[in-house]
Amino acid sequence: MKTITCYLDFISPYAYLAFEALPQQLMGVSHRMVYKPVLFAGMLKHHGQLGPAEIAGKREWTYRQVLWQAKQLGVPFDMPQAHPFNPLALLRLAVACSADGAPNRYVCETIFRHVWQGGAAADDATRLQALVQQLKPARASDAPDVKAQLKANTEEAIACGAFGVPTFCVDDKLFWGLDALPMMRAYLDGDPWFDDAWNAAASIAQGVTR
Repeated sequence: MKTITCYLDFISPYAYLAFEALPQQLMGVSHRMVYKPVLFAGMLKHHGQLGPAEIAGKREWTYRQVLWQAKQLGVPFDMPQAHPFNPLALLRLAVACSADGAPNRYVCETIFRHVWQGGAAADDATRLQALVQQLKPARASDAPDVKAQLKANTEEAIACGAFGVPTFCVDDKLFWGLDALPMMRAYLDGDPWFDDAWNAAASIAQGVTR
């Protein structure tokens, strides 16, 4: 049985759509899922990048694309009142609901749907308090150990080679994004393509740097 580690941030619409698509994509595959909240902004800072919603043109395209993808997947989807927003409180809440910084699917599902269904403000304080009451975390979200676990999750993802969310780690392989789910399924099914092509792609020489 394979263990799949999913690094996610609730700020990402692609992470939400991938999360909702996972059960169907992994149907019939013996696996163990581990969900680890990470701070996407911390990953972007590490790699010296901007997020899609911070780039004019790409921001609008991202929103149009995820609305279309949600329609194609049949997943309920509403843009929050404002995006991007500060996801720290939601990430820490998720971590606080677990002993090891890896919340279960119910917790992640509840928080994702808090953000991506209904069209309300994702970071509204009143809504956040209602979410806390619903999830009943075992620890306080602002506890030092909770903050440390979120930071450790983010550092772990970066150390594994992750550069965006969602990232799925299986064995020594990373699969990034909603559109990588079929590729990950092929790997789990033992597709022989991965025997040679995976490493060959990484050996291509870099022609220009800037």
